[in-house]
Amino acid sequence: MTLSLQAWENFYVIVGSSAAALTGLQFVVIALGAETRSIRQEGSVAAFGTPTVVHFCTVLLIAALISTPGHTPHSLGLCTGAIGLAGILYAGWVIRQARRQTGYVPVFEDWLFHAALPLLAYLCLLAAGVLAVRHPGDALYGVAATSLLLLYVGIHNAWDAAVYMSARKGQDSEPAPPKP
Repeated sequence: MTLSLQAWENFYVIVGSSAAALTGLQFVVIALGAETRSIRQEGSVAAFGTPTVVHFCTVLLIAALISTPGHTPHSLGLCTGAIGLAGILYAGWVIRQARRQTGYVPVFEDWLFHAALPLLAYLCLLAAGVLAVRHPGDALYGVAATSLLLLYVGIHNAWDAAVYMSARKGQDSEPAPPKP
């Protein structure tokens, strides 16, 4: 039995396109922020910049997965469950990186948006994968909710990084070399 995912087509075209565009914008944020010393601190990008790109790319991957024709409930569950499990492992690694880095002291909002909400999203994706085998229609709503959560977490984190780097730019810039 294959699933009819046609009803979700517009949703995933919009969400997947948004994730792809925002991934590109995050690259711009990181490139512009490379001028500040704070982004060059060991571990800061791995803890706070790279995960945002990974979340956007996960949303893009989910959109591509859902758009792939011929899914059965079992194949959908296997794919979404695998992405969820990989995301849980990655979220654990990100938490460890955030604790190890020394360039920035995270506050509650950082732990919420960089650790707790992504971990929750990937747990939901794993649960949707398990649910898909018996209740594929319900699982699709879980996958959609996860996609939106990761997209909004990524938007928040990209904005937060851009504002942080803008505010720090004048403070962190290395002094210009003396003129001869």
